[in-house]
Amino acid sequence: MQNTTNAVPDHTAVRVALWRALHVQVDAPPPVLNDEIGLRLVAPGDEWRQRPDMDVQATKRIRASIVARARFVEDLAAEQASHGVSQYVILGAGLDTFVQRRPEVADKLQVFEIDQPDTQVWKQRRLIELGFGIPKGLRFVPVDFEAGESWWRLLTDAGFNTNSPAVVTCTGVSMYLTREAIMTTLRRIAAFAPGSKLAMTFLLPVELMAAEERPMMQTSEKGARSAGTPFISFFAPGDMLALAREAGFKDVKIVSGNELAGRYFTGRTDDLSPSNSEQFLVAAT
Repeated sequence: MQNTTNAVPDHTAVRVALWRALHVQVDAPPPVLNDEIGLRLVAPGDEWRQRPDMDVQATKRIRASIVARARFVEDLAAEQASHGVSQYVILGAGLDTFVQRRPEVADKLQVFEIDQPDTQVWKQRRLIELGFGIPKGLRFVPVDFEAGESWWRLLTDAGFNTNSPAVVTCTGVSMYLTREAIMTTLRRIAAFAPGSKLAMTFLLPVELMAAEERPMMQTSEKGARSAGTPFISFFAPGDMLALAREAGFKDVKIVSGNELAGRYFTGRTDDLSPSNSEQFLVAAT
């Protein structure tokens, strides 16, 4: 592990971890995703729920989307593991805690977490400090995307078996990438061994979003832009399907936010429901 005391986690990864914990603490039970380990990693202090970006009402829809997409990819990883897939690649892992929370599934998998070096160094240090350690089935793959490093080359260097199928997930990332970078990523994953599966989120163009969701998205865009990470890519579902087919995937489909709502939020005693502005491309080799 790289030794640096100056590493800090990505601010977006921290916010997502806190939203996941906020869901457990303020929304009606049962939680869609029970994750307070990210909160323990961040250790933000007792006043963290007073942060403007943790406002319970203002963040309700996006909080639901965060936990819905996390639950979906974890269910997909568990399903694929039950079918004999033994590799799980998380592109843009942030402060993901799947390995720590779902050992009964993670123990069947070689998990590769790919993200920026500072976030990964900090996360490894915090996992050790909290007593979780680094299990042998977890590989960290630090990639300096801004320097043009190849995640694929570093993934194979970390022990990824190109001859065996894998499940690959990429959530909350595509909006920061150019269309060309997304296409390059899709082509690379489409060349994975037969039986591999990808789940990648994407954002709808504003004109395809429900009117009530547009103000929230505009606020998110403004925040991302001010942080120096503007949203630059949006796709209609048909365009994303076409892109995946062009990349070489054989089987492609879209899973909408509305479908996730039906799968994970039916029968809740509150009105928590994810946004339909973020959807999933699910594609198989």
